[in-house]
Amino acid sequence: MKSIAFAFAPIAAAIALPGIAAAHSDQPAIAATGTLLTVTSEGKSTRTPDIALFSAGVVSEGRTASEALAANALAMNKVIATLTKVGIADKDIQTSQISLNPVYGQPVIGPNGQVVQEPRIVGYQANNTVMVRSRDIKGFGKVLDALVSSGANQVSGPSFQMSDPSAATDEARVGAMKAARARADLYARAAGLRVVRIISISENGGYAPTGPVYAKYAMAEAAPASTPVAAGEVEAQVNLTVQFELAP
Repeated sequence: MKSIAFAFAPIAAAIALPGIAAAHSDQPAIAATGTLLTVTSEGKSTRTPDIALFSAGVVSEGRTASEALAANALAMNKVIATLTKVGIADKDIQTSQISLNPVYGQPVIGPNGQVVQEPRIVGYQANNTVMVRSRDIKGFGKVLDALVSSGANQVSGPSFQMSDPSAATDEARVGAMKAARARADLYARAAGLRVVRIISISENGGYAPTGPVYAKYAMAEAAPASTPVAAGEVEAQVNLTVQFELAP
């Protein structure tokens, strides 16, 4: 019995030690004669956007808070009605900001240059803004024109996007993986080695919508006729970190 127990003890130790080593090391297990190669690569895919995201709103002023809010509500109802009239669905209109702030007058300055009266509240300013998703890129310019004509005096955007970026992102993934493998093969040949297997794949990035192109209209300013809009292309980008095992 002692000899059996003695014979099994080294085996148990040999099984446990790799587990302990793996728990305290981030390095993947490779063959003793192998070489670990870490490669980073990038894949891109472009598409024509099919969604324009922008904000539209109304800034109103009044002598009292109630007056400012009432004027703002009246004007904003017209803006939302216009959005519906030009074909924007209810699900694509979302309130993003409602604010009410006091408006201060100028301080009273005495003959000696000192402030004799601090600025006082002379009125109130109300703001209501909605985020809008337009699914008709070709008609986007007409939507802007209609909004400003109906009373919107704050318009920002658009940010062009893809409604479903999955196909473009997958295409970018394939491109990134091909690039990583080609680079690994290049390093292996240069070192007189060969690629044995892939150890790990880590992905970073993905579809990122383009930033908004701001086109704001002042409160008393009318939008130009037939506002031109160029959608261009949007890009899906994927970055990979791939570890390969190389061997002679």
